Amino acid sequence: MDTVMTSAAISGIGQIAINARDIDRAVAFYRDALGLRFLFQPPGGLAFFDCGGIRLMLSGASSAEFDHASSVLYFRAADIREAHASLSARGVAFRDEPHKIADMPDHELWMTFFDDSEGNVLALMAELPRTA
Repeated sequence: MDTVMTSAAISGIGQIAINARDIDRAVAFYRDALGLRFLFQPPGGLAFFDCGGIRLMLSGASSAEFDHASSVLYFRAADIREAHASLSARGVAFRDEPHKIADMPDHELWMTFFDDSEGNVLALMAELPRTA
């Protein structure tokens, strides 16, 4: 069976949901610490942000099956060291320093990991030119 999807079926990510037990605390983290563009916060314990054209939704778990930490989101950073320093200055607690993960044929893959205000693991990633 062919599992290749056509562009008519899937065209990209439209929205990502992240669990938050304290919406106001999570809004402050994503807006103030990460600097994502806040979109709106309707009644009912939801908040929405724009992350480079992908909508990020913060919400409480609607049932026990959804009450778990989110998948790891990898935020792109053009300058991972500068982004690390800037976010650290805004109170983001990183688990590690930016470090090279892999040498790819045409670039180096760098990452650094941190936790959001709700205990979800997040990361910064950068694809940097090879340094030879």
